[in-house]
Amino acid sequence: MSDAATPPLTPHGPLPTGGTVRPITRWGEPVMHRALQRVTAYDESLRALVADMVATMYAAEGVGLAANQIGEDLAVFVFDCPDATGQHVAGVVCNPVVTVPTGKARKLDKGDEGCLSYPGAFVPCSRPDYAAVDGFGLDGEPVHFEGDGLLARCLQHETDHLEGTVFGDRLAFGAQKKLRKQMEQAIEEFPLTWPANEA
Repeated sequence: MSDAATPPLTPHGPLPTGGTVRPITRWGEPVMHRALQRVTAYDESLRALVADMVATMYAAEGVGLAANQIGEDLAVFVFDCPDATGQHVAGVVCNPVVTVPTGKARKLDKGDEGCLSYPGAFVPCSRPDYAAVDGFGLDGEPVHFEGDGLLARCLQHETDHLEGTVFGDRLAFGAQKKLRKQMEQAIEEFPLTWPANEA
């Protein structure tokens, strides 16, 4: 979450507020493992859903959240995440397309990664160290975000969610096993109602 003294950069407008904290959907639920429906209506229903997503992301102390992580079959994610300098960037992206460097410009960040839908577990996952995402905002306007550090990882991770990919799908069997063990050890801390049970 961002430091209140240094509000996040919101180049396409602030995140909606006033949403309801909802339980986070876990890996294994069908909506987590299929490509989601594209956003076609930029209306109050979408705004209300995104407000719930923002409230849930902050309640869970996450840096990003995709719609299927609260059980909704819609290609939209929200984020409030720091880049390599520590500057937070926040936004909403519908129907995202992610772009990463190729060829000699491609460098991998082998840092730890976790997922609110698999809480309490973190393992290394290699991803390009820079990413850009293009899509649409709450009113259907084009949006573009890019960055390095955790922000690059977040943009890739959340776009993956909307395509039905959880980051465990990118791991070798041994890392998947370690991830599952960590999550099972943390199950009492993160009941199925989490984080709604704490709101």
